[in-house]
Amino acid sequence: MADFDTVLTGRIILTDREIARGYVAIRDGKTALVGEGAAPAGRERHDFANGIILPGAVDAQVHSLSQRGAEGFAASTRAAAAGGVTTIVDMPYDEGNLVCSAEAVGRKVAMIDSDARVDVALYGTIRPEEGPARIAEQAAAGVCAYKFSTFGTDPLRFPRIPPALLRACFAEVVKTGLAAGVHNEDDAYVRAAIAEVEAAGITDWRAHGLSRPELAETLAMLQIYETGAETGCPAHVVHCSVGRGYEIAAMYRGAGHRSTVECCIHYLVLDEENDVARLGGKAKINPPVRPRREVEAIWRHLAEGRVSMVSTDHVSWSEDRKTDPDMLGNASGVPGLEVMVPLFVKGAMARGVPLVWAARLMAENPARHFRLDHRKGGLRAGRDADVTVLVDRPAVYDAASSRHSIAGWSPYHGMELPWTVAATWRRGEMVFDGIEVLAAPGTGIFVRPPETHGLREGLL
Repeated sequence: MADFDTVLTGRIILTDREIARGYVAIRDGKTALVGEGAAPAGRERHDFANGIILPGAVDAQVHSLSQRGAEGFAASTRAAAAGGVTTIVDMPYDEGNLVCSAEAVGRKVAMIDSDARVDVALYGTIRPEEGPARIAEQAAAGVCAYKFSTFGTDPLRFPRIPPALLRACFAEVVKTGLAAGVHNEDDAYVRAAIAEVEAAGITDWRAHGLSRPELAETLAMLQIYETGAETGCPAHVVHCSVGRGYEIAAMYRGAGHRSTVECCIHYLVLDEENDVARLGGKAKINPPVRPRREVEAIWRHLAEGRVSMVSTDHVSWSEDRKTDPDMLGNASGVPGLEVMVPLFVKGAMARGVPLVWAARLMAENPARHFRLDHRKGGLRAGRDADVTVLVDRPAVYDAASSRHSIAGWSPYHGMELPWTVAATWRRGEMVFDGIEVLAAPGTGIFVRPPETHGLREGLL
C-alpha cells in the first residue's frame, strides 16, 4: 500500500542545504516528508535523477492587470505555472481598479477565483486624497502588504506619496503587522534629470538611464528606511538596481531596523551597455537596467546575504507599447514569470552561488515577508506541496512562439537556458508537465496572512 500520493526524487534544494539523492513525499496537497536515500512508496512517483527539485517560487512582484485586455490572471498564472512559480503577489495598480479599499480587494479576489491557475496574494495601496484611512480594512480583507511610491507615474493610478503622507501610512501599516513596500526613486531628482535629457535632445536607448540616475534611487531608499525607523514599520524597497542600495539596506538592518530590499531578475541578467543598447524600449524598466558592473555587484551582495528576495516585476505590455523609437515614450516593465527560475539557476551556477539561495530568495523569504509562511515557502512538512523541477534540458527561450506567455516578446528572447522547468506542482497537483500547463482557470486560490498576525522579527 502506498504511503503517499506523490513522491518526487532528485537533487533536493532546501533553504539550508542540498540533498544530492533525496525525495519529497506529498499527501493531501501538503509536503509530508523530505528525506535522503531510499524513497517511500507513493501512488505516483517521478524520478528526476540529477534534476533540481526546488520549492515552488513565490514571485513577490507581479502586475497582472496593468493593461486592460492585455493579460489578466488566466494568462499571467499560466506563464507562472510554466516557469515554476506557484504563488504570485499581485500589485495594486490595476487599470480601472486601484486596490485601495476592501471593496476593491473583493473585486480582485473574485477575479482570482474565476481565472487564476496558481495561487495569488495581493498588495493594497491608498488614494492620496484619502490618506491611510482604508489601510486597516484592506488588512481585514486579506492583503499581505502595502505598496507606495516616492515617484509619481500617474496621479490617479500610480501616484507619488509625499514624505509626510508616507510617514502617516507607515504608522498605520505597522498596526496591521504587515510590511510597507515602496518604489524607490526621488521624484524631484528624476523630473529634473528627464528635463535635462529632453533639453539635450537625447531620444535613443541612453535616454532612460540618464533620466533616472543611480543617486535618485539611493536617496529615495534613505527616505524609505528612515521612515521605517521612525515608525517601527517594516520598510521594504521593492526593487534595487544598484549595489550601493544593498549596502544601505544592510546598514539599517545592522542597526536593528526591519529594512528589506528586493532584486528583480532583470537586474541579475540584463545590462545597459549590451541589452538596453540592443533592445531599446523592450528593456525599459523603472528603475533602469544598469551597467554590467552593477549586475555583478548585485550578485556579490546576493551571495553575501544582502538581498532579501528575488522577483520578476512582471508586466506583459502589448508590444506596441514597447517599440517607440523615442526611448522615454515606451511603457516601463517587462514580462518574466516564465523564465525567472531558470535564469536565476543559470546565473547562480555560472558564478558558483549555492542553489540554497534559490530556495531562500524565491520561496522562503518572500513567503515569510508576506506572512504566508504558514503554508507557502520552502520544502517543509505541513506546508502546501508547491514544487518546481528543473532538468538539464538546454533550450533557447523563444518568447514569440511560447504557448504560455501572452506577451509574444521578452528581453530574454534568444537567451540560452541550460536548465529548464520539467514540472510544477501546486498544492500537490501537477500544473505543468514540462510541455503543457495543465491547471484550468479558477483552480488557483487567494492566499492571505492568518487572520490574527502581529509584527514579528524577520530573518530577511
